[in-house]
Amino acid sequence: MSKPTDNVLLVPGESGWEIWTGQSTDAAFTLHAATAIERAADLTALPAGDLLLLFPVKSITAIPMRVSSDDDALFPDLAALHAERLGLRPDPMAGQLTDLFVIAREAENTALVSIQLRAPGEGEMPPRGPKGFDISARAYPLTGDSLAVWKEFGRWVFALSHQGNLVYCQATSGTSAHPDEALAREIRLALIQFSMQGLEIEPARVTLWTSAENPNAAALASAFRAPVEISPRPAPALPTPFSKLLPADVRAARREAKRRQTTILGVAAVALIYFGIIGWFAFGLWKDHSETNNLLKQAAAAAPEGEAYAVHIANWDELAHAIDLANAPVDILKRIADCIPPNSGLRLKTADISATEIKLIGEAPQLQAVNTFSLNLGKKTDLAKFKWQTPEPNQSTRGWEFVYSAEVPAAQP
Repeated sequence: MSKPTDNVLLVPGESGWEIWTGQSTDAAFTLHAATAIERAADLTALPAGDLLLLFPVKSITAIPMRVSSDDDALFPDLAALHAERLGLRPDPMAGQLTDLFVIAREAENTALVSIQLRAPGEGEMPPRGPKGFDISARAYPLTGDSLAVWKEFGRWVFALSHQGNLVYCQATSGTSAHPDEALAREIRLALIQFSMQGLEIEPARVTLWTSAENPNAAALASAFRAPVEISPRPAPALPTPFSKLLPADVRAARREAKRRQTTILGVAAVALIYFGIIGWFAFGLWKDHSETNNLLKQAAAAAPEGEAYAVHIANWDELAHAIDLANAPVDILKRIADCIPPNSGLRLKTADISATEIKLIGEAPQLQAVNTFSLNLGKKTDLAKFKWQTPEPNQSTRGWEFVYSAEVPAAQP
């Protein structure tokens, strides 16, 4: 019987990241370490196992909504339209930053909550690539119509549930030792906004999770008609189903690891066949070792094969320019993408790339962004072998359009 795989869960705690461990066959997690570290990149000595990261509430925007449909296939498009009306449009180049969960279903009417993840910045990802991602509010299941309040990284956050399903979660600006009236007002304001969207939610249960001594929940008790239950925050549980969130840097790392694994398996298969052939010939030579004259004839007959092999090696060397991993179009595109000025709005509409030629068609809202991109291409060491043609961009209704091309100069005889 195989040993269950360990899960390592990174959870935002009251003052820093918490590390929880558990078996894949067991939903219960045990606290391994509670740190005061807020930068996930600074976490060291993580336990071995499948790493799972729960993003803090401050990293996401929850958008509850009602849609006039019960067709699951339409939900992503309807949620995207609703988010765009609110001015939220995730960067498609930053990975899978959105997910969708059902709150309640009725005939041709469904309540949903859309999760919009802010693209992780520098230092916000752990040193080891996580296997999966979710949000902390989904790791603490609530029952019925409930309100839960707790602290993450010194800031008060809250989550609302309807019929046990997450409706909304938000990080507040409150950092007081105990929940105050300002926090209660923020929660009441969220409930009013839900009511305007047709989501009538009045928590029948209020829970305050805190490790503080002599906690004071008077502000919450006066703001809601439900009693306030005070307890330490429970152990997290793996959300079901797990979210589809996947930031771009992790997605790229997984794609690279898969490509590397495929290459290794291919090389291993070729090596196995090669050594198998060698073994078969060795067995034949061992079997016929007493027939010296016959072996000499076989060696003479094999001479043309040696010449053919030399020709084969020469032809293979000619293909080196195409099979070198450094000439892979994906690798070249990555180097070009690194030249795009951050937060400039510049994007590539078309990128035709080979090992010897490049053609880029793109646009940017500002001329400065195009000029900076052009300069970066010329200065990029990894693209030094290409000779770039960067004519002046053309102004359009959307900003500035450009068409750049490059090629590897032909070798002089």
